[in-house]
Amino acid sequence: MSLRIVFMGTPDFSVPILNALIGQGHEIVAVYSQPPRPAGRRGLELTPSPVHRNAEQFGIEVRTPKSLKDPEEQQAFIDLQADVAIVVAYGLILPKAILEGTRLGCYNGHASLLPRWRGAAPIQRAIMAGDAETAAMVMRMDEGLDTGPVCLAESIAIGPEMTAGELHDRMALVGAGLVVKALAALERGSMDCRPQPEAGVTYARKIGNDEARIDFNRQATDVHNLIRGLSPAPGAWFQVTAANGTPERIKVLRATLAEGAGVAGTVLDDVPTIACGDGAVQRVQVQRAGKRPMTAAELLRGFALPAGSRVG
Repeated sequence: MSLRIVFMGTPDFSVPILNALIGQGHEIVAVYSQPPRPAGRRGLELTPSPVHRNAEQFGIEVRTPKSLKDPEEQQAFIDLQADVAIVVAYGLILPKAILEGTRLGCYNGHASLLPRWRGAAPIQRAIMAGDAETAAMVMRMDEGLDTGPVCLAESIAIGPEMTAGELHDRMALVGAGLVVKALAALERGSMDCRPQPEAGVTYARKIGNDEARIDFNRQATDVHNLIRGLSPAPGAWFQVTAANGTPERIKVLRATLAEGAGVAGTVLDDVPTIACGDGAVQRVQVQRAGKRPMTAAELLRGFALPAGSRVG
């Protein structure tokens, strides 16, 4: 038996889960996504979200309200007479009327080992903190911020060189499988959701622009975790001066821990290895503004970074 589902999601992360539900033969009665945003070089063209575009390819109705607080918008949701709502990185707060607006409730696909990393950026925060493990989870939603009982979970190891982009892709695939299992359990009436522990709560606040600049005064492990936690976007960066004297931001997409010591921000060799507050890091892959990703060796063809010079 298929379920009548409202799917609520916005970014690329949500797309594999929507496709998995369609592939299982469930009836997606509507998709909710964030409104189209300005995009393009001049930011003048309104561009639908990845979930929006994907749903339209399947001929599914897409709704893009700016808020769900309006009583008329809430009634329109209730009028869909859905069995369940599946919410994955949607981006809007769900009022009580929405949470109670389906027969079986609202369930969230979340990308962390709850109660650790509740909030907006759990994948990035887990890597930036140096966590060795996270999880994909399905949670029954309540009015709190990711506080609902957990119904299904699957642990995911975070390798020492894994980037946020790599964990994102792995999490999306695992999450899709978990949501499919959750809906099967709902159909059987065998869903077992258990309250989150009170201990160990942390919050994954949205990544701020000020966090992306690399502070070489920090320990090398912290710098390394920042780089992979912000790769590929928004990208951790440092500033160098080109041959014409123009300062330029350089994103670091990959780096490794390295042997070496010196004043923080000092270039130690021609790799280049750069000293941190404790230890050092080597650039492996970087990106100049408006350019493709490149190796550190390719970067050095356009910038003089001799040993003993400083970056930052």
